[in-house]
Amino acid sequence: MLKQFDTMLDELAVAPIDLSPRRFGRVTACDGGLIEASGLAVPVGGLCRIDHGKGQALTAEVIGFRNGRTMMMLLGDTVLLRPGVPVRAEGRPGMLPVGEQFLGRAVDGQGNPIDGGPPVHAIADWPAGGKRSGALDRASVTEPFDTGIRALNALTTFGVGQRVGIMAGSGVGKSVLIDMIAQGAQADIVVVGLIGERAREVSDFVTRHMRGETGTRTAVVAVPADHAANLRLRGALFATSLAEYFRAQGHRVLLIQDSLTRIAHAAREIGILLGEPGAARGYPPSALSAITKLVERAGNSAESGGSITGLYTVLADGDDQNDPVVDTARSILDGHIVLSRELAQRGQYPAVDVGASLSRVMNDVVPPHQVQLARKFRALSSSYESNRDLVLMGAYRQGADAVLDRGIALAPRLAAFLSQDVGERVSLPQSLEQLEELIGNDQ
Repeated sequence: MLKQFDTMLDELAVAPIDLSPRRFGRVTACDGGLIEASGLAVPVGGLCRIDHGKGQALTAEVIGFRNGRTMMMLLGDTVLLRPGVPVRAEGRPGMLPVGEQFLGRAVDGQGNPIDGGPPVHAIADWPAGGKRSGALDRASVTEPFDTGIRALNALTTFGVGQRVGIMAGSGVGKSVLIDMIAQGAQADIVVVGLIGERAREVSDFVTRHMRGETGTRTAVVAVPADHAANLRLRGALFATSLAEYFRAQGHRVLLIQDSLTRIAHAAREIGILLGEPGAARGYPPSALSAITKLVERAGNSAESGGSITGLYTVLADGDDQNDPVVDTARSILDGHIVLSRELAQRGQYPAVDVGASLSRVMNDVVPPHQVQLARKFRALSSSYESNRDLVLMGAYRQGADAVLDRGIALAPRLAAFLSQDVGERVSLPQSLEQLEELIGNDQ
């Protein structure tokens, strides 16, 4: 308890005293979650406090301005909001709190704890939109990243500082896969953004990962699906800002965002409220550009020597791999892992579709021998999967295709290689050794 008071006193000692007059405005309109206020001059991204009586206050974020009015969205529900109530600016516009104080904690999009612990007092801050750097400051990806997943380590090897998407429809195993990676990955700091997911998943993730040594180096930012769109988007920016702060300290950070599609949905709601026309399947251009800006903030830093290895889940609505969000993410990411519903229905977990998955940096981080083995595995697996119906019907004649013959003979072992239990961890050397044992001598 005394240590908490010492921290608060230290913050007060370094905090500047603002003696300028405080201006306030008035709420003039509220329409579909969009609030208009007059008499304010607050920049986009700034937070405002709306006093609606009885000592209670609501928090809103400025998302634009038009015709002398400031447009805001509440970081919550509009219940009890009345016209004419005062609106006051608070905090530093466009800045988010960051620091080591968030390690071992689970917070919401505003930095408030949701784990039952004391308030987080962080004196450092970071721009919500990140610190823009030159393209040449992004160092190349040269070291492999150990995920602990045999199929990923051997066939689509990640690199330190790579941005990878896990793409699949609902209920195919994206959350389980990132859960396994978060447990088995080698990183100094793990920052997890659970954006737009079910509250039960948030509770389960915090219970599993915020214990022991792993919990002390993990920070969780969770904004469930029932929260306001701007709070969901703010949570994604908050998690990325935390990762950037730790990268600037020279740490190797694993940033997990679940999910990129929910972030795009939140940006779409904000864009439509502002009157932006829908383009690709109802997504306004700002929603898709929000994905690009968020993903581009990850990577290696030549200045600090730190890195952010980004792992983003992407929900393919209706299992459509050409969905605008999926297509945009695939074009900007450095690799993508596709999970197949058909493989999941066969009982293969993780249900990685080897033929459709790709790591664009694998050739730069693994020896040529492993690249050749991975190509051979892909050829055998793809040949068998594309002709599986013919083989099961007995329509294929043995000896017509040597690659397919070998694929049929190794099919059970190939499936077993791709499968892995949730609590099992397979390192990079072990993955390569098992791949060599499986098809290393195959001609």
